[in-house]
Amino acid sequence: MNRNTLYIVIAVLAVGVAVIGFQLYKERQTTGVEINLGENGISIQQK
Repeated sequence: MNRNTLYIVIAVLAVGVAVIGFQLYKERQTTGVEINLGENGISIQQK
């Protein structure tokens, strides 16, 4: 494997890690309402 191919593979892996990290970040930033039904009744929480 020559150096250019190695650089391309490293760049693709770095982009992949960045995309996955961004998706996880956006997933945690979601807002909305969470409704739980448990032993103590209904619980409504805003995210």
